[in-house]
Amino acid sequence: MTVYHADHAWIGGSLRRDVRIEVRDGDFAAIDAGGSGGGEGIRLGGLVLPGLANAHSHAFHRALRGRTHGERGSFWTWREQMFRVAAALDPDSYLALARATYAEMAMAGITAVGEFHYLHHAADGTPYHDPNAMGHALIEAARDAGIRITLLDTLYLQSGVDGAPLEGVQRRFGDQDPQRWAERVADLVAAPHARIGAAIHSVRAVPAHHLGELAGRRPLHLHLSEQPAENEQCRAVHGRTPTELLDHHGVLGKHTTAVHATYLTDHDVKTLGRTGTGICMCPTTERDLADGIGRARDLADAGSPLSLGSDSHAVIDPFEEARALEMNERLATRQRGRFTVAELIAAAADHRAIGWKDAGEIAVGKRADLVCVRLDSVRTAGSDPAGAILSATAADVTDVIVDGRHIVSGGRHTLIDVPRALAEAIG
Repeated sequence: MTVYHADHAWIGGSLRRDVRIEVRDGDFAAIDAGGSGGGEGIRLGGLVLPGLANAHSHAFHRALRGRTHGERGSFWTWREQMFRVAAALDPDSYLALARATYAEMAMAGITAVGEFHYLHHAADGTPYHDPNAMGHALIEAARDAGIRITLLDTLYLQSGVDGAPLEGVQRRFGDQDPQRWAERVADLVAAPHARIGAAIHSVRAVPAHHLGELAGRRPLHLHLSEQPAENEQCRAVHGRTPTELLDHHGVLGKHTTAVHATYLTDHDVKTLGRTGTGICMCPTTERDLADGIGRARDLADAGSPLSLGSDSHAVIDPFEEARALEMNERLATRQRGRFTVAELIAAAADHRAIGWKDAGEIAVGKRADLVCVRLDSVRTAGSDPAGAILSATAADVTDVIVDGRHIVSGGRHTLIDVPRALAEAIG
């Protein structure tokens, strides 16, 4: 058993002071928010939050940070650079890159990641001797970095809504048909720190008549309406928006999470809310790629739970993602206070979207994940602890505990020299 004493802790949707937290066998065993603990235990100064979740990651995109701004370009020219990185990786180099990337996530307060994984095969599309070598590398990388992972193994069969075949590096993404994809995924085995989910890359990448074949997968993620061109192509071929097409094939629902969902009609918003489909917003990537501002408040009001992801890892900072959720709404509506602090923290800590319903809260019986944030840095000094998520950054995280294990201490990863590991992996 380990006992912690938190000066300030976010419990049950509000801030509590002088909190005694008892951890046993990786779970929260007792929470005393009445201040009767007398300050006993390991002190966690500052603000203590539940573990934060990164619901949408492409680990290999981390190699692009700071390298895509030489020309103005567009989403599509950025995509070509991303494909060049994808072409160069093998299981060993991907393990090194993902390990360093996940360790960076841990240092930012992220205790679990949803890895949207489609880099399956060798560069020419030939399966490795172990057909899941790249997926196994990701699972191993998360274990080494001390965080949990949901491997969202992705079905990717074509290069456009019109059915154009995969070419070039995209061939390593494909499994030819859903049956071969399912047979490969069936050989992936969950672990104490790892769960296996599924993803439809997008309506661009999976023929419409195959969409329903993944409807029963849990959790199921998909890219949705990230670009206007995707919507235009889908209407031209199918006479429906991507949301309408997915709804027609029974893909939407409470176990499904749509990523981005930037360009939606009013009917799309109502459909996603009516079905309880989750929405993963990735504000720092969406602004980095000039993708636009999604309708987060409208979607939440319609009934879609919100989660957050760092996607292309332009930055890895869940505080910035949460803050941007509010700030983007302010820019789009010219109104402040679109989300409460409680709503922002709930989105940042939403593990449900990636299948870890037993995490994301400081509550008895939940997984013992804790994130301690400084309140005396140049960013947070003078902030009300109840609103510190609007002033803190990942640099203010001092301690991270995952399943009762101290993974970050004093602002340093306890297992990995993260800057060195990133530099060596990216080169």
